[in-house]
Amino acid sequence: MPDLSAPLKLGVNCWNQYTDWPGFLAAQVRADGLGLDSLWTWDHLYPIQGDHTGPMLEAYVAMAAVAAQTEHASIGLMVGANTFRNPALVAKMVTTLDHVSGGRAYLGIGAAWFQTEHTAFGIEYGEGPPERLRWLSEALPIIRGMLHGERPTAAGRYYHAADVINNPPPLQERLPILIGGSGPNVTLRLVAKYGDACNIGGTAESVAEKDAILRRHCEEIGRDEKEIERTAGMGVVVIRDSREEARRVFMSLWDHNGKARPWEDQPVGTVEDVIERFEPYLELGYHHLIFSSPPPYDDESMTRVAKEVRPALEAKLGVAGT
Repeated sequence: MPDLSAPLKLGVNCWNQYTDWPGFLAAQVRADGLGLDSLWTWDHLYPIQGDHTGPMLEAYVAMAAVAAQTEHASIGLMVGANTFRNPALVAKMVTTLDHVSGGRAYLGIGAAWFQTEHTAFGIEYGEGPPERLRWLSEALPIIRGMLHGERPTAAGRYYHAADVINNPPPLQERLPILIGGSGPNVTLRLVAKYGDACNIGGTAESVAEKDAILRRHCEEIGRDEKEIERTAGMGVVVIRDSREEARRVFMSLWDHNGKARPWEDQPVGTVEDVIERFEPYLELGYHHLIFSSPPPYDDESMTRVAKEVRPALEAKLGVAGT
């Protein structure tokens, strides 16, 4: 279960596209050694930035190996594609990840969106987001039940299970389900009903709007919204002593990633610039902030987030010892 009492958690999403295994593993191990709180990667079969024919590591296998080589940070997918795998199998896989990691796993999951990879791999994509969200709503009760030690039976339109057993159970008493996405009518209601954590991206203003909707859904179904860990995607962080040098490094990352189109309005600049970008999310109660690290993985930025940005944010939160 997420530690909701933690005043601040910082995580990193090391992209698993346009990389090789040694580089990917080294970045995740480095992040763990720096004391970052959570390690993530995408769940895609083709790169989603730049040329989609470039190299891509499969997420669950990669993160299981990362789990075996790290010691402290939680481990998860940001977020798992529900369409890729049978939900009962997902519960079994993440339970195994929990054992490999010594009780550090998150189950990240979402409805999925990248049609190109579905078509190429022969994975059913559905007619559109509403249908995939219906599939997700069928999957979550099966997953939740198995992770709780129940033996769910289901006969939905898309997923079936018959008294399915998850043995051994997770090491964590409540292995957290993190649901990604911010659709106001369906996704956030699924978070309220089944999620232990949410992940919402965007500006602080848009996150505040979506959080108000999540709280309303919780109130409607009788869920204590304080039980749900708030996590936010912070985008690609690049830190240098000058904004000009940070921008140069930032642009080089996109060239490496299949000459992808750079994301706009990212936390790129000095340490002070990044702190200023992160602060409003803390004020909203989003105390688990997850930034992206595209390959070839900028060690300086990761280090400075851990050693310079974290102490400054903790001081602003009044954390003792900072």
